Amino acid sequence: MSSVVGRFAPSPSGRMHLGNLFSALLAWLSVRAQNGMMVLRMEDLDPQRTNRERAQALEHDLSLFGLDWDMGGSKGGPHAPYYQSERSAYYQSVLDRLDGMGLIYPCFCTRAQLHAANAPHASDGELIYDGSCRNLSKEEITTRCQSRSPALRLRVPDKIITINDLHYGSVAQNLKTDCGDFILQRSDGVFAYQLAVVADDAAMGITQIVRGRDLLSSAPRQAYLFELLGAPTPQFAHIPLLLAPDGHRLSKRESDISLDALLSQGKSPQSILGKLAYIAGLIDRPEPVTAQDLIPHFSWSKIPHRDIVLR
Repeated sequence: MSSVVGRFAPSPSGRMHLGNLFSALLAWLSVRAQNGMMVLRMEDLDPQRTNRERAQALEHDLSLFGLDWDMGGSKGGPHAPYYQSERSAYYQSVLDRLDGMGLIYPCFCTRAQLHAANAPHASDGELIYDGSCRNLSKEEITTRCQSRSPALRLRVPDKIITINDLHYGSVAQNLKTDCGDFILQRSDGVFAYQLAVVADDAAMGITQIVRGRDLLSSAPRQAYLFELLGAPTPQFAHIPLLLAPDGHRLSKRESDISLDALLSQGKSPQSILGKLAYIAGLIDRPEPVTAQDLIPHFSWSKIPHRDIVLR
């Protein structure tokens, strides 16, 4: 048995579209081509956007396309629960551990203040926090807590973190200047993606993370969190995004090219997989295939680096 453990970790906030399926397919193929284990983890941290019914629909979609998993979701497994909404006590223990290292501080900045005070990172428009709440006194913290619940941020050092992405190569980031102190728990008490995803990947023994290129910039800070937790950093492999014909990113909210729509038009799961495999460079023409058919054709060298516009 291979030592590779991969995962698909979707947010069950709506029905899947082609971009979600594309990401799930490549993550699955990378694992299965190495005879590895696949974990399905539901990133349902935000109760306003996700629910169990949508998670069940997502499992149905994955099964329909032959993208099976070895543990996780409703199947369970040794690291259950696999729903982030049920793992809050664990996230709190990780947060407490980092706090005990003197790395956590409360931030009272509003979204408007952040936009007014911080310039976006040149490459992706991400706001770099200027640390305005970093050195508040205990008295100032107590006073501000009376009028506003704080978010909790991680202090990051003036340090360059480099990851070697399996598809895009070396990616370096200075945590202080390219990232800034980032949020681990929102002001409403919801644990942030950065904390939850690293804590879960560490606990579940994930060795390979395949996901969209839009998350590439977060890989160095996540590698730093793995380092702080004393856990090995998984191999990152980011993939190009699928874009709608007009060039905008596919969105669940807009029902862009949803699987529901494609299937209702009479397209079979095999024909949809064939189109995705073709635009991924895995096969020479868009013909119906099963996920199993594609395993021997998978190679990272075939995957495009540029985002892909659907035609």
